[in-house]
Amino acid sequence: MTEKEQSLFDKLKKDGWFDGEEAPDLLASFDLSRERVTPPEWYVSQNKKKNKKEKQQVPAEGLALCEGIALIWPDRVSLWQNGVKLRDVSLSEGERLVCEITEGSVSIMAAKSILFTSRMKSKTNYYLLAKRFADLLDGKEEIERKSDERSATCIKCGRPLFGAQGPVCAHCRSKKRVFKQLWDVMKGSRWLILFSMFLFFAVTAINLLAPRYNRILVDDYIEPRNDALTGFIVVILSILAVNLLSRAVSIIRSRILITASNGVIIRLRDTVFQKVEKLSVSNVSRHTAGNLMHRINNDTSVIQQFLTNQFASLVEQILMFIGVGTVLFIYDWKLALMILGPMPVVFFLNMYFHKRVRRVYRSQWERSSRVETFLHDIFSGIRVVKAFGTEERENERFDKLAHDECEVQIRNEKFFAVFSPLITFMMGLGEILLIFYTGYMCLQYGMTLGEISMFTSYVSLIYGPLQFFARLLRSFTNMINSASKVFELLDEKVDVADVDNAISRPIEGTIELRNVAFDYDERNAVLKNINLTVKPGEMIGIVGKSGVGKSTLINLVMRMYDVDEGEVLIDGINIKDYSQESLRSQIGAVLQETFLFSGSIYDNIAYAKPTATKEEIIAAAKLAGAHQFIVKLPDGYNTKVGERGYTLSGGERQRVTIARALLHDPRILILDEATSALDTETEKQIQDALAILIKNRTTLAIAHRLSTLRNATRLIVLAEGTIAEEGTHEELMAKKGIYYELVMAQRQMLSTKKEN
Repeated sequence: MTEKEQSLFDKLKKDGWFDGEEAPDLLASFDLSRERVTPPEWYVSQNKKKNKKEKQQVPAEGLALCEGIALIWPDRVSLWQNGVKLRDVSLSEGERLVCEITEGSVSIMAAKSILFTSRMKSKTNYYLLAKRFADLLDGKEEIERKSDERSATCIKCGRPLFGAQGPVCAHCRSKKRVFKQLWDVMKGSRWLILFSMFLFFAVTAINLLAPRYNRILVDDYIEPRNDALTGFIVVILSILAVNLLSRAVSIIRSRILITASNGVIIRLRDTVFQKVEKLSVSNVSRHTAGNLMHRINNDTSVIQQFLTNQFASLVEQILMFIGVGTVLFIYDWKLALMILGPMPVVFFLNMYFHKRVRRVYRSQWERSSRVETFLHDIFSGIRVVKAFGTEERENERFDKLAHDECEVQIRNEKFFAVFSPLITFMMGLGEILLIFYTGYMCLQYGMTLGEISMFTSYVSLIYGPLQFFARLLRSFTNMINSASKVFELLDEKVDVADVDNAISRPIEGTIELRNVAFDYDERNAVLKNINLTVKPGEMIGIVGKSGVGKSTLINLVMRMYDVDEGEVLIDGINIKDYSQESLRSQIGAVLQETFLFSGSIYDNIAYAKPTATKEEIIAAAKLAGAHQFIVKLPDGYNTKVGERGYTLSGGERQRVTIARALLHDPRILILDEATSALDTETEKQIQDALAILIKNRTTLAIAHRLSTLRNATRLIVLAEGTIAEEGTHEELMAKKGIYYELVMAQRQMLSTKKEN
C-alpha cells in the first residue's frame, strides 16, 4: 500500500471498520453502489454532516452515493460499504483487474464482473490500480506513482481537491506552517520589521501619556479655575508635544514598515516566479495561466496589504490594548472588568464564524481565479473568437463567471453587514457600562472630572483595539487564504529536478535511449521499450501517425519530462545527472507551435543568445530564410511583432524561430515540424540551410511531409509506442511496411490535390 492508503486503512480501522481484517496489499475507495446497506449507529453518528451533503448530490443513473472501501489481495477482494462488510470475492490464480469506463462512472472488474464503481474523478486512479495489481501479481516492487500525489481528495479529510492543490486541501493546511514560511520570506527585512516593532512600543508609551495630561489639565487648572497661566500653557504644550511626537514616530514607523513589507513581497513574487520556472511541463500543465497569474499578482498583493496596513495596526492595537488594560486595572479593576466584559463574547463570535469566513474566501478565490483564466484564454485566442463569430457567446460565458464571483462577494458582504454591527453593538455595551459607572462614582464617591476625563480617554484608546479585533477576522482570513495558495505553489513537488552536484559540461552529441517507457496519466503507455542510439553528427528522422509519441520522444531527450522506465543518456551520462541549464543550453529546438515574445524581431532572435552581435543575428536570419522578408518590413529588425507574434504570418514566425535556434548554435538540434508552415520555395531554402547545419551536429527531426527528411541519416518509424521500423528511406521503402504505406498515402494525397 502507499502511505496514503495505509493512513486511510489505519484511520478507518480505528473508527470501527475492518473488524478482524489484516492489512491488504492494495486499497481502493469507491463512491457508487447499487446495493443498499443499513449502516451501524456508530457510522451514522460519525458521518451526520457528510451524509447530509451527499444527499444533495445527484449520483449516476441507477447508482446511489456511498462510502466504499475495497481491500485487495492477490487472491481475493474484500468489499466494505458505509462501515459494513458486503462480501469477499475470490480471484483465480493470475486473474487481473480491469478498469472499465461507462457513461458517467468507472468500474474495476474481474472475470467480466463489476467489483466496485466510482464517479469519473477516480478514472486515473482506477487505471493505476489495475496496473499496480498486475505488478503485484508479477512480483514487481511497488514504486511511487505520479497520480498518487494528484488524488481527487485530500489525504487528511477526504475533501475534494480543486486544481493542482497537492495532497492536502486548504482547510487542512497547517496555519503554523504558513506563518513560518511567511517569516522565512521576511529574511532580509527582519531588522527593519523588528525596529518598526520597537517604534510601536514607543508610540504606545507616548499615547498613554496623553490621558494623564488631560486629567492634570481638568483637575488642576480647569475645574478649580486656577489662574496659573504658565502651568496651564506648559500642560497644553505637553499635550501638543505628546501628539506631535506620536505622529512623528508613527510616520517613521510606517515608512520603515512600508519599505520592509515591499521588500518582502518583491522577494516573495520573485521566489514564486522562480518556482514556476523550475516546475516541469507536467507541473505547469496542472495549473492554468490565470491561476498562476492570480497567485503571483493578486495573492501576493493581499499579503502586501496585510503586512503594510493590518499587520502594523495589529501590533499597535495589541500593545495599546495591553498598555491601557494594565493602566485601567491599576487604577480601578472593577472599571477595567466592565470595559473588557464584552471581549469574551467578541472572541467567541470571531471563532464561531471563522470557519464560515474561510470557506467564503476560498470560494471567492476559486471564482476569481476562473475569471482570470477565462480572460487570459479569450484575450490570447481573440482571433479564434472573431473568426468563429462567438463574441456574444463568450460575453455570456464571462457574464456567468462574473455573476458567480459577484454572488460570492455579495454573500460575503451581507454576512459582514450583519456581523460587524453586531460586534460594534457588543463593544457599545462596555461604553454604556463605563458611563454608568463613572457617573455613579462621581455622584456617590466624588470621582473628579479629571479622572472621568482620563478614564474616558483611556477607554477611547482601548476601544480602538477592540473595534480593530472585531474587524480583523475579515482581513486576516483573506490573507491566510492567499498565503496558503502562494505557499501551496512553493511547496509543490517538482517532477523534473536537478540532482545534487549536477554535471555541467560540454556535450558532443551522442544520444542513447535504453528501454525507455513513458506515459502521461498512468493509463496507456505512450512509449514503451524504446531503444535507440544516435551518434554525433547523425540526423534521425522520426515518423509515424499522429499520437504515436514522436513529440514525446524528443521531449524526453530535452528532459521536459522524466522517463518512467529506462534511461536517456547523452555522451554516456544519464541526462538526470546533467544540470538542466547545462543540458538545455546545448540543445536547440524549433517546435511545432511557434512562439514569439512581444517585442522586436531582433529581440526574439537574440533571445537564444543575448550577447550575440548584430552580424551574428543577421547571419542566423539569412540561414533561416528570414532576412529577405525582415528587411522589407517598415522597421526591419526593429519591427514589433505583437503578442505571440501575431502580426507576422505563420511562415514568417516559423522562420524567426528557426533563426533563434540557429543562433543558439546547439550541439543537439531538435526539429518538430520545423517546416510545417512554409511554402515550397521557402522550404527548399530551409532544407538547403539545414543540410549545412546538420554537419557535425546531432539532429532529431519530426516532419509531417516525409520529403523534408530526405537528408536524414536514418529514419525510425513509431507505431503503438515502439520503434516498428528503422533504416534509410530506400531500405524502408523496400520493406513495404508502415513507412511505405505512409509515403504512398502522402503521394496519393498530393496527386489528388494537383488534379483538383
